[in-house]
Amino acid sequence: RVLRMRLTRLGAKKRPSYRVIVTESDHPREGRHVEIIGHYDPMTSPATVVLKTDLAVKWLLNGAQPSDRVRILLRHAGILKAWEEARIAAKKARKEHEAAAHAS
Repeated sequence: RVLRMRLTRLGAKKRPSYRVIVTESDHPREGRHVEIIGHYDPMTSPATVVLKTDLAVKWLLNGAQPSDRVRILLRHAGILKAWEEARIAAKKARKEHEAAAHAS
């Protein structure tokens, strides 16, 4: 099963707002979710986007795949850049740990 980061719809008729959630890919749009990582309101000017950076990076590192719209929101919030830096740091730390293990 694949974890997805996607939007789930809230709000009244013709006044949508969305939560950014982490869920399994086969669950329905308004079905169960693993965690809420933020919200998005496209009706305000400019659109309101509130995302929890630490949670988003954690789920991206754990393999969650963002939907197209969520990827755009993450890019604008600077979370994709933070994820890339965390991924590179983890890879570097792993290599140093392996080198230390082979040296001893």
